Amino acid sequence: MPSTTTYLVQGPRVAIRHVCRQDYEELAVLSRASSKMLQRWLSARDDTLDAFEAYLKRFEQPTHEGFVVCLRDTGAIVGGININNIVRGTIQSGTLGYTAYASTIGRGYMTEGLGLVVQLAFGQLELHRLEANVQPDNTPSLNLVKRLGFTREGYSANFQFINGDWRDHERWAITTEMARAERASGDAG
Repeated sequence: MPSTTTYLVQGPRVAIRHVCRQDYEELAVLSRASSKMLQRWLSARDDTLDAFEAYLKRFEQPTHEGFVVCLRDTGAIVGGININNIVRGTIQSGTLGYTAYASTIGRGYMTEGLGLVVQLAFGQLELHRLEANVQPDNTPSLNLVKRLGFTREGYSANFQFINGDWRDHERWAITTEMARAERASGDAG
């Protein structure tokens, strides 16, 4: 964990901060330990320092934001979330990418963390819409976006090239109005 951690937003158990160079070793260990779990959903990744620095360079562009989900009490990383392909102007939209790690799945950290990123996107980042593209048989990821109030908008055949094959994806989205309504219904219950 970086020595001067500044969280952008915090929940009861996790907090969100920008990913940084000091995260390399921790993320490389998490990625290697989770490779079997993730290989179905994500392309094999180069976990060299050079590849990580190229990954970080993307976030110097206004079209990409990169975050890690950390436990509030220890600062340990439990997930990663990117907002990619940010379009401004009359669209104000971005596409989510996210990953959980084998050592911490099933504890609700990603639900809380992605919920915080949605708040950040619709608040500080001034986006209006977020989209998540999920492979139809990735049940944990589909359940995650459903829990957060995303709506299924469509189906994209041969959407993304992953591990040697073009994979179909379901397209899920949420707008600032939908997120506000989801929060209001949660507060009422």
